[in-house]
Amino acid sequence: MQKKQDINIVWFRNDLRTRDQKSLYEACQQSETVLGLYCFDPKHYEITKYGFKKTEKFRARFLIETVTQLSDKLKSLNISLKVEHDKPANVLKRLAENYNIKTVFFQTEWTEEEKQVEHEVKSVLSETNFIDHYNQFLFHPDDVPYDDFRQIPEVYTNFRKKCEKQSEVRTEIPTPDALPEDNLLGIEIKIPSLEDLGLEEFEIDERSAFPFHGGENEAWKRLKHYFWDTKKLQYYKKTRNGLLGTDYSSKFSAWLANGSMSAVSIYHEVKRFEKEIKKNQDTYWLIFELIWRDYFKYVSLKHGNKIFQLGGISNKDYDWGNNDKAFKQWVNGNTPEPFVNANMIEIRETGFMSNRGRQNVNSYWAKEWKQDWRIGAAYFEAMLVDYDVHSNWGNWMYNSGVGNDPRDRKFNIKSQADRYDTNGKYQRTWLQETLF
Repeated sequence: MQKKQDINIVWFRNDLRTRDQKSLYEACQQSETVLGLYCFDPKHYEITKYGFKKTEKFRARFLIETVTQLSDKLKSLNISLKVEHDKPANVLKRLAENYNIKTVFFQTEWTEEEKQVEHEVKSVLSETNFIDHYNQFLFHPDDVPYDDFRQIPEVYTNFRKKCEKQSEVRTEIPTPDALPEDNLLGIEIKIPSLEDLGLEEFEIDERSAFPFHGGENEAWKRLKHYFWDTKKLQYYKKTRNGLLGTDYSSKFSAWLANGSMSAVSIYHEVKRFEKEIKKNQDTYWLIFELIWRDYFKYVSLKHGNKIFQLGGISNKDYDWGNNDKAFKQWVNGNTPEPFVNANMIEIRETGFMSNRGRQNVNSYWAKEWKQDWRIGAAYFEAMLVDYDVHSNWGNWMYNSGVGNDPRDRKFNIKSQADRYDTNGKYQRTWLQETLF
């Protein structure tokens, strides 16, 4: 009987890149053949209890584009990427029938569904070594000034100030050198289409503030445009509450969410910009937002499944509604508030919404209509091209009064519209009728 070939696997999850990719870099330092693996888990495309897909078409297409680009990037390093539309445990079990899987390198996650997938994988590869990394933070968990995640403060400002004083952002992990050509395993690439995932094809709406494509190259192309070609970074804080157009904010969130680009890489590019072009409040503010992203990850590390529970991390007992008619009105932009309606139509048609819009529609759903905030969070999970489990659920808790907002604010929708859409252009763009 022929001896099975020894291989190491880089199991890609939300770290779909080659630069600043610790799992990939470490795997390439070993003597065994390296194989990349990405699974389109059918669970992510099932209908939720709320009646919509867990992942809808916008993020799914962005992900397909990202995985396609990752395959090309890995091929240039003489690494094959196996892509399957199946549960990771099933795929790895089949791979183990043909190869001797010595080590699986992967980025660790800690929310319930992701941990369950990890347990399933480990149960089918009992003889395999697993090496996991935290490779999704700005401030690495080993470097933050807290000995225990339970010490993470409940207020962002306290976390930010302490980390800024006592933590350093690590240097980027370099892209590994290309491996010998015989590392390629000749595996056929079968990346599913939207139709394969049970979703419909679509054209990008010409009004979209996020007309971008997925992939590591696309992420760096965007950074080059926003930092170096237009130098818009130097105005970031002044424009970040915009509502229309591609350049009111960096728009890095979708590439960060699936790991096409790391927060560490962006941080070092900001520092280079500050050195070579300009350092001001605006350049700092992008780092400020990256720290917010980190903070929500640490909040979920601290509180676990409480971020998905009705009382949130503050255990507040509000009387929440669950009205199907209200949900349909909110989703389809049929509420009494034109500003809410415009934002909800934008997300429905493009899979994107500004940060300002997200806060307003969240506040309206949870605090004006007092509907179960988790329904809104689940809808955003389905629709957003830049969905990130920690930021999405953390922000929804925050704006619903069950999270980390010490002031428990409620938005005045009309005054927000007057302030951020003074001439009504945004609302006219999405409502397409004369409202003003």
